[in-house]
Amino acid sequence: MIFFKQIFTWWNRQTLGTMILTIFTGRFKGKDQLGNKYYESRKGRRWVIYSSVIDASKIPPEWHLWIHFLTNKVPDNLSKKYEWEKEHQPNMTGTESAYRPKKIIESKDIKKKYETWKI
Repeated sequence: MIFFKQIFTWWNRQTLGTMILTIFTGRFKGKDQLGNKYYESRKGRRWVIYSSVIDASKIPPEWHLWIHFLTNKVPDNLSKKYEWEKEHQPNMTGTESAYRPKKIIESKDIKKKYETWKI
C-alpha cells in the first residue's frame, strides 16, 4: 500500500522520481531526531525524505541550515541543546490549537470599519 501511495501521491514521504534519484545519485548524509533522512548528490543538490507526512516545518534548525547551504557542516544529533530551546511542534494552522491573538478571541462584537454600498 505504501508503494502505491508513493507512486500516485506526492504528500506521502517520497515520489517515485525522488526514490530513483536517491538510489542512483543520492549520498546519505544523516538522519535527524524526527526520522527524516537527508541526501546530497555529487553535483551538490540536497534534499530530504520525510519520515511521515511531508511538512516543511518538520526540519530541525540545524538541518535547515545545511539543506539551504548556509553551512556545509553536516549536523550531528549529539549537538548541545540549550535549556531555553523548545521541542518541535508541527504547524498548527487550521486547527483548534492554532495561535489566535487575545484581541480577536475576546472581541465577540466585531464592528465593521466600513459600510457596504447600497444599490
